[in-house]
Amino acid sequence: MRVLFFTLAVLITDQLSKFYIKGITIPFLNLKLEGMYIGESISIFGDFFKITFIENPGMAFGFNPGSDFKLWVSLFSLVASIGLLVYLYLARDKSLSLRIAIAMILGGAIGNLIDRMFYGIIYDYAPMFYGKVVDFFDFDFFNFSILGRDYDRWPIFNIADASVTIGVLILVFFYRHHSKVESGEDEKSVERDTEDISKQVPEAKLNVEKLNEDDIAANGETDKGKEISI
Repeated sequence: MRVLFFTLAVLITDQLSKFYIKGITIPFLNLKLEGMYIGESISIFGDFFKITFIENPGMAFGFNPGSDFKLWVSLFSLVASIGLLVYLYLARDKSLSLRIAIAMILGGAIGNLIDRMFYGIIYDYAPMFYGKVVDFFDFDFFNFSILGRDYDRWPIFNIADASVTIGVLILVFFYRHHSKVESGEDEKSVERDTEDISKQVPEAKLNVEKLNEDDIAANGETDKGKEISI
């Protein structure tokens, strides 16, 4: 289960980045980080890439299913995270690429789950499971529409979202590669069977011819020496 280090790395990086953006105060550590105010934006590469602090009340990439579904989204995320952890254990003997992909998806899922479960309590604005996800990566790619909404920039996201996306892409590549390998193995198996059959046919033909020759020789020897009566 060493791939869990990927999960842990994603989780730690994600949470530290969110605390840095949002700010946090820990009295017993004498730590106070101001962070950014909601809506504040810092240009990194002009308008193409900015750090923009928003709080997402819904799902990944800014999609909001509505406050009525907030609890269900949080509970689903919890169940999904547990399911991914169990699957990762069951797949411990599977391909490394598959396990890394699942580990990255798990890290991203837990990262955003912590926001939903505990940020409302930590920052004293909502009960458990009703927290908001901290997003801050702001990229300008192209105008597009998704789920009935128009965007002139890519939806603002965080490290957890990026980790889930990368994990899914690895899964897609893994299954395509796995399918190609299986297809190649099937073709090689058919070729091997064809070669075996090709080898067996001449051998069978030779055996039949040999049997016929033996029969002819045996009959000839039997008839030889017999008297022919007229």
